[in-house]
Amino acid sequence: MSAAARIARRVATALGVLLAACAVAAEPVPYAGPLFDAHLHYNVEAASGPYPLADVLGRMQRAGVRAIVANSRPNDGTKALAASPLARAAGVTVVPFIRLYRDRADYDSWFRDPSIEAMVDAELSAGTAAGPYRGLGEFHLYDSANADGPVARRLMQLAERRHLAVLAHADDDAIVRLFAHAPGARIIWAHTGIGGVPVARVRALLAAHPTLMGELSYRPGLTDAQGRLAPAWKALFAEFPDRFVIGSDTWINARWDAYESLMTDARRWLGDLDPETARRIGWGNAAALFGLPDPR
Repeated sequence: MSAAARIARRVATALGVLLAACAVAAEPVPYAGPLFDAHLHYNVEAASGPYPLADVLGRMQRAGVRAIVANSRPNDGTKALAASPLARAAGVTVVPFIRLYRDRADYDSWFRDPSIEAMVDAELSAGTAAGPYRGLGEFHLYDSANADGPVARRLMQLAERRHLAVLAHADDDAIVRLFAHAPGARIIWAHTGIGGVPVARVRALLAAHPTLMGELSYRPGLTDAQGRLAPAWKALFAEFPDRFVIGSDTWINARWDAYESLMTDARRWLGDLDPETARRIGWGNAAALFGLPDPR
């Protein structure tokens, strides 16, 4: 090899090292601020099994979660979180919601079952150790037409009248139907739609309904294979920075096993945003919805 060739190889090697170093330096820094988990369940399978209060609150604390929307099947799990001094010791504020399910059978009939209304009324009257309930849900509408059920209609009107937020697992058509019953309701759209509602449709619904917020657990297309934020969602967040929240959706025990990893994943893609937008989605939007101050 000639001297010129050896020099060229050294230059190429040095350039490659420099480019690699620049790539590492350009890697976005994960969001490091407080998190508000706006979609959390402490269902009977977790509460009565391997996930006592000390365990789940320890997971939240290690993940930097400073507030949660708690809803559980049945509501005993939420009330236990709300009453626990361990929550205060962990620095976790509990925002209690009334879940509309006493058992799994209620998933398929709550929207037409008057006994669900009676249960909601009783829970609202009793409140929790952390104060009054702040919302209803999560509830599911597997068929969008069920949003027009008599109980669904009356509960939406109750939520609007009493300034309760609603956590709804529904498709885009059902969201439109729910707003038709209660145009001023504050709806947190679980997963920002089921079945991967297109970003263009999400944008249209956000524009049409100023009190709609998107919750981002399980959201298809939100990130790429490396866990980075997809460009279409980054653009949507820039357009509506005050309309999204994060969540864990601990609907099964396996989600508790992965809880800290789920929050790490959220911090990673939040790091692809500018710091102000990242903090809004990670903490501020949900905190503003429920009037929580910034954590110390």
